[in-house]
This record gives sequence, structure tokens and C-alpha cells, in this order.
Amino acid sequence: MRQNKGTNRLKWRAEFCFNLLLLGVLLVAIAGFFSSCQKSGDPALLRIGLPEEPRSLNLWLGTDANSRRILSQIYQPLYHRHPETLEIIPWLAKEMPVFDQGALSYTVKLRSAKWSDGSDFTSDDVLFTKQLFFDFKIPRYYSKWNIIKKIEAPDAHTVVFYLSKPSAIFMSRVMTAPMVSKREWEAVAREALTKEKPLRSLQDHAIEKPLGTGPFTLVEHKKGAYIHMQKNPYFFGTGQKIGNHLLGPYVDSLLFRVYGTSDVAILALKKGDIDYYWGDIQPGYIKDLKEQTNIDLYFNKKSALYYLGFNLRKVPFNDKALRQAVATVVNKEFILTRILQNFGTPMHSVVPSGNHFWYNPNVRKYGQGLDHDQRIKLAHEMLKKAGYSWDTPPVNEEGKIVAPSDILLPSGEKMEKFVILTPPADYDPKRAFAGTMVQEWVRELGLPASARPMAFSSLLDTVKGKHEFDAFILGYGRLDLDPDYLRSFFNSENDKPRGWNMSGYHNLKFDKISEDQMALIDTKKRKELIWKMQEMVLEDIPYLPLYNPHIIEATFNERFRGWVAKVDGIGNVWSMCVVKPVQ
Repeated sequence: MRQNKGTNRLKWRAEFCFNLLLLGVLLVAIAGFFSSCQKSGDPALLRIGLPEEPRSLNLWLGTDANSRRILSQIYQPLYHRHPETLEIIPWLAKEMPVFDQGALSYTVKLRSAKWSDGSDFTSDDVLFTKQLFFDFKIPRYYSKWNIIKKIEAPDAHTVVFYLSKPSAIFMSRVMTAPMVSKREWEAVAREALTKEKPLRSLQDHAIEKPLGTGPFTLVEHKKGAYIHMQKNPYFFGTGQKIGNHLLGPYVDSLLFRVYGTSDVAILALKKGDIDYYWGDIQPGYIKDLKEQTNIDLYFNKKSALYYLGFNLRKVPFNDKALRQAVATVVNKEFILTRILQNFGTPMHSVVPSGNHFWYNPNVRKYGQGLDHDQRIKLAHEMLKKAGYSWDTPPVNEEGKIVAPSDILLPSGEKMEKFVILTPPADYDPKRAFAGTMVQEWVRELGLPASARPMAFSSLLDTVKGKHEFDAFILGYGRLDLDPDYLRSFFNSENDKPRGWNMSGYHNLKFDKISEDQMALIDTKKRKELIWKMQEMVLEDIPYLPLYNPHIIEATFNERFRGWVAKVDGIGNVWSMCVVKPVQ
């Protein structure tokens, strides 16, 4: 018995070692496979790095940037923006809609498209998508789609939208929403509506093989590691010329790899382990990347706004003259050269200059073309004219700049110390440094300012929720290309806790114009009002636009070429449809 036990034990050990050896060989083979895929230059596989794990591949929950990057390859809208002109063009729709002014309706003809399982995309899917938005009050979509009074489907490829009132954003904000498959979601939605929290139930639905009409389909998702997608054989755009681009895709599959830090991702890019890092690269990496001939760098404008905001609900920030004087001493060129390291543009309007159709270049530009001393002197005169005074003014009788005493308000009282709130430097060093510089510039006028970093969530709660602040520096890193956000940011009705009018700006004339533009279908007439709104904001300065950083991206150029650059960068569905292997 003892000998048998020993023999069995030896057999067991031998089998264990043999299996362990096999496992090691298998792991080496797998590693070798992935390594060969990475190094062989296989034209079928495009490797893309992501900064973080996508929150969810459920369309209703995955609203973060990394989730949108994946989902935008699957779910498609009826209309898209042209990458160069930014005009709305047909996508799942066959042509531009026919508008009936009397009936206040839009008739949309659909392409002969299919879902990724080969089933037909029809008008029933459009009607179902609309009903889903309404039944669950889907965030980001319901508030725009509730302008629709009813939808009719005369046939499988025709949809008629009837509006309750004219809407300027119907094409840009409603028709650009993603369409979903009735076949995939109908039973899921029916079940979710029986739950205590229907939207949460819909968002919690596990997605394994989503049906889409986009260029790629999901094959496998290993959380924290990679996402594998394959070319959709039923993609409606293949071989079609849309927006002057002949669409593919020209690669067989995409492999998204998740990197925890920029350092690791940039190293992978330099080694050629990935072909593109789909994230904003910080300027500190640029010098090193420029030295590599197999790396291409892309610098594009963002649809973004980074700004200094004032609390117009309290003294003295309710005085336009004070805000204009502060705007005059803020040196945007310094911000561009020292903070952005010339990788960006100074902002003069609350609409980014990259959004060229809506951007008004004629707004008031405070202090432009003046040197430091000229800015101080001009701001001093502006404040003196508005009734402010000093025991020791910032400009003496000889016209020289001197250290001033604290400024006195028109009432004769000394101005109280105030705080410029900023995000912390580890969250956004640009905004934190900008706050420090604004502090120094206004102190030269005798304004007792101090910049204070605050945890981002607390900062938002203080500014947007409680309205307990003096001034702040924040930003919108991804503005919609339709400028209706001006109404959201500055209309009086949005001056409420958690409302978008964080500065407390009230201007009845602005309110009326902002509401009138909403109903203008005539784009040229609407543009006139949008330009007027920008002029009013820059005259009254509830927000002072500061800068717009470039989005900086890089690709490994030995395997793929043909990336499509647009506002917000080369990471877009157009690039994924036209990028080709290097011949």
C-alpha cells in the first residue's frame, strides 16, 4: 500500500508537471500570437490604445468618452456632420429631408441598410427608437426629441416627423441621435418598464453582441484588457461616397487595448505595439515623439471652452465695469505661450473659432494688441471712470505703474478679499495655473484676489449647486457643434440650483434672442442671432473666454494612413471608415 501510494504520488506529480509544461507552452504560443499580430504589420488588424476602460457598452449607460469611442462604431444616426465643412449630411438617411412648413413636418427617406445580423433597418426601428427615448426619458435624447408631436411610417423606408413647434436644432440635435434595433431591444424594454426603476433596468441590461448599422461589430470584450471588433459585412457605407469620402472599412478588425497611464500608452505607440492612441497627448511628450520618423503628430482645434466665470449675483461682480476691467488685464497670449506652450488658441468668443460657421470674429476683444503696462493703464482708467478709487492707485501721476493699495468700491468701502476657484493641479494644471495668473494680474489693479484649488466635484457643487462663490475657472471640453448651448448657459430661466446659468446672468434682451433663435429654421437668419448673442455675452462678461487647447494626437505611420482630421481630432467614425494599410 505504501509503495502504491508513493507510485501514485509520483504519477500525479509527473502528470501535474507535464500539464504545467503544456500550459506554459500554450501561454508562450498565445503571447507569440499576439506579439506576431502586433509586429508583423498584418494589414487586417488596426490596433488602438484607449486611456481608460469604457464605463459600459450599453448605449444608455456608456456616456463617457471611452465608451462613446466604441459605441460610435456600432450605433449610427440618420444624419451626420461632414468632417470638413461640419454641415449636416445624410448618413442612415438617403437624402436631406423634405420640410413641409404648413404641416411642420420632415419627411426622411432611409437608405437600404441592414443591421449587423443581416436583418433590414426599417422605419419601424426609427419609430421604436423614438418610443424608447420617450418611455424611459433617456438622458441626452428625450429633452431634444420631445419637440416631436408624432411620427408616421408610410412605408418601410419613409419616416415623417411632425413637430409641435418650429425647431432650429431638429437636424443638428434630434436627427443625429443613434438608432437602435427594435428586434434587439423590444423585449428588453418591455421587461424594464415593469421594474420599479425602468431606466436603471434598461441601463443594467448586459450587452454581448449589440446589433448596429455601423462599420464594425463587437466580437469580444475583456474588461481592463482589450476590445476586439470586426468589420461589419452589412455596413451600408461600404463602397459608397459620402461626404466626399469613399468608405470602407479597409481593415478587417480593430483591437482596442486599455492603458492605465499615458506613459505606458506612448511607449506602446513608439514601439509600434499600437497604431493610434485615442487620447489627448500632453505637450510634454511632443518633443520626443517628433524625433521619431515613424510617428505622425496631429494638432486639431477642439470644440471646447475654458473660461473665467463671475458671480453676478453679488457685489462687486454684478458691476459690468469691474468685469470688463478684469478682462482687460488678462493676458491671453501669455496663457497661450506659457501655459499651453503654443498648443492651442486664445479664445475671444464663447463659441470656439473652429466652429467656423457660428463663430463671431467681431466680438469685443479686451486688451488685444496691448502690452502689460498698457493693459494696466487702460483697466485703471475704466475703473476710475466707473467710480472706483485707491489711496495709492496702480498708475501714479507720472503715468508709471506702481504697487497699488486695495481698491475702494464706488461706495467708498474697501473691496473684500475674494477667491478664484480652480480645479486642482493634478486634475488640470492648465486651469490651476491660469487661476494663479489671473490672481496676479488683478492684484496689480488693487483687487484682493487669491486663487484656490478645490476638488473638482466640490467645485462643481459650490458653483453650480450652491452658487456660493466669487469667481471660478472651469471649462467644457466637448461642446456640441450646434451653438444652442449659449441659451442654456446664459438664459435667465437657467439661473437656478444645478442650472447651467452658473454666473447668474440676467438680460431680458438676450433671453428673447436666445429663445427666438430656437424657432428659426432659416440658418442664415439664425446665424445673425447667434452672432448677436456672442456680442452681448462679450460685452457683459458673465464668462471671459480664456483659451482652447489643441487636441494633440499621434499615430504609428508604418502600417496605416489616411486619418480624417476634424474638429476634436482624428478619432472619429470617418477615420475608421477610410484608414488604409500602407502598401
